[in-house]
Amino acid sequence: MSDFRTLGASTPVIRALEAHGIRAPFPIQTLVLPDAMAGRDVLAKSRTGSGKTLAFAIPIVENTDPKDPRPTALILVPTRELASQVREDFEPIAKARGLRVAVAYGGVGIREQANRAARAHVLVATPGRLEDLAQRGLVKLDGIRVLVLDEADRMLDMGFQPQVDRIVRRVPKERQTMFFSATLDGHVGFLASRYTTDAVRHEIETLIETVDEASHRFLPVPGGDKLPVLVNLLAEERGLALIFVRTKRGADRLVTRLKSKGVRVAAMHGDMRQQVRERTLARFEEGAIDALVATDVAARGLDLDDITHVINYDPPEDGKGYVHRVGRTARAGRAGTGVTLVTPEKQGDVGRIARHLKLGDAFEEEGMKVPAPRAVFTSSRRGRGRGRPRRR
Repeated sequence: MSDFRTLGASTPVIRALEAHGIRAPFPIQTLVLPDAMAGRDVLAKSRTGSGKTLAFAIPIVENTDPKDPRPTALILVPTRELASQVREDFEPIAKARGLRVAVAYGGVGIREQANRAARAHVLVATPGRLEDLAQRGLVKLDGIRVLVLDEADRMLDMGFQPQVDRIVRRVPKERQTMFFSATLDGHVGFLASRYTTDAVRHEIETLIETVDEASHRFLPVPGGDKLPVLVNLLAEERGLALIFVRTKRGADRLVTRLKSKGVRVAAMHGDMRQQVRERTLARFEEGAIDALVATDVAARGLDLDDITHVINYDPPEDGKGYVHRVGRTARAGRAGTGVTLVTPEKQGDVGRIARHLKLGDAFEEEGMKVPAPRAVFTSSRRGRGRGRPRRR
């Protein structure tokens, strides 16, 4: 079995990892570290919570000289929250090697961020803020030797490709590029091949398209009033709960209703100032509040290991949304539970999602029936009726 030393980590880095309770590498780290340490370009398919940050953080820290021009390593991430969390993962091992790490994201003062970025060896940034800093001449990217695109599929989903393209053009062509994504298919795969050269591909496969370690529950709400079901669920379950709703207004409204029931809860959405978001996340992580009500966009990049339950108060739009949401729990080898509240009018839609993700048994355990695949009508002769139904 591999350990960090055999994978190339130095004694100071190993001691820093052990001080934070990290003693053995996760599978994605075992796969990626040898190639990353050797300076090769890497394409890595791995879900959030699999330990991928250290897969690129350790090679960057080991291969960066504190005397190098700064910044020399750039990590692009889709959200402010993920930027902060990547920095937190970096800092213990970076300090062990005498390196500085800075973040750059919107919602806070640009000058202070620019000053810290200029003095850092490693810069973790969201595309929009970094492009702004670069255009103003506040951050220079001509010394970048390592470029990492973390959660690249989400950056594309959130519309950041134009900014990412312009940033990639600003960094030197002679560089190491590491590309981490939950999928390497379709357009994501095309961009991955465009950004990298002779990249080594590593994949961590799962048996189903969602979190293997999580348990999955689908609770019917016969009368359509989800609040009592949610309150009872929060009273029964232990640990931190992340509750998903569709809209920012819906998040605020649900928080007000839950507080009236005595639940310690807060909202997380895009209308909140960054300082408020960070303070709310800190209170949630510390256990000062038991539940966080969030929209999909606000929850992108949340990387908290202690979330024990993800509750879909409003069901996701599709299977991909379900995977993104439930991926906030059952992380780093821990157990977790995904719960979806199902009103009568949503049974068909949620049932189809469950069938697609091979969770039909969990759906039917609660007395609901997974809908059969829809029939597709075809005609054997043009202009002659609808023909016979053909199953997909």
